[in-house]
Amino acid sequence: MLLKSIDIFFSFVFGLAVGSFLNCIIYRLYHHQSLFGRSVCPKCGHQIAWYDNIPLLSFIILRGRCRYCHQKISWQYPLVELITGILFVAAFFYRGCYLSISNNLLILLRDWLIIFAFIFIFVYDLRYLLVENAIIIPAAIIVFILNLILKVPLTKLLLAIGVSVSFFGIQYLITKGKGIGLGDLSIGLLMGASLSWPNILVGIIVAYIVGAVVGLLLVLSRKKKWESRIALGPFLAVGTIIALFYGQKIINFYLSKLY
Repeated sequence: MLLKSIDIFFSFVFGLAVGSFLNCIIYRLYHHQSLFGRSVCPKCGHQIAWYDNIPLLSFIILRGRCRYCHQKISWQYPLVELITGILFVAAFFYRGCYLSISNNLLILLRDWLIIFAFIFIFVYDLRYLLVENAIIIPAAIIVFILNLILKVPLTKLLLAIGVSVSFFGIQYLITKGKGIGLGDLSIGLLMGASLSWPNILVGIIVAYIVGAVVGLLLVLSRKKKWESRIALGPFLAVGTIIALFYGQKIINFYLSKLY
């Protein structure tokens, strides 16, 4: 019990740190800044001390404001850190393993990488309406290799990737790039490499159901118009993470209702 508690604590703290790194990557990639070097306040440019850069805790201590210019710090920073920490712990529980002794550690590390990549996609596309291949393509390659090492059948991986990329590619051709962007094909590549077959079907279906519901609510609340552009990446991220944890259970439930 003590060992598992330590592992849960480590998973959460590690997730917070990864979330902080995610925030850094998101900001610096968009502003074409180096990923190396000390963080600075985006409002006043003052270099942030290490004790003001502790994930989640510094935001609470500073009451959500920069120590130097007293401008508000975006809620994106603590939320990304907290959600990453929670999802890292959720992956740990889902795999039911101990970090120090389990043979499933590689599976857990793969899941953490998938969570990392799709939180990046969620925030980056939601905030900037852009898809950044500099993160997505390397993540897809690494996840694909990890799944091969974990003995996921190559045929299932290739089928999932083919279905996913083709699905988005057909939409791109039909809408002539107006309904979906080329970047979404990259997300489809990562989804297929992450979920394999048949879980990719769950990821896509869940993503589009969530997207349709959210889109309808935004239109009904008059925050968006029917012709407004809505980022697809966040919904694909939600669909993928749900399918990662519950894909097979959803498929089994559906099949049980058919027979």
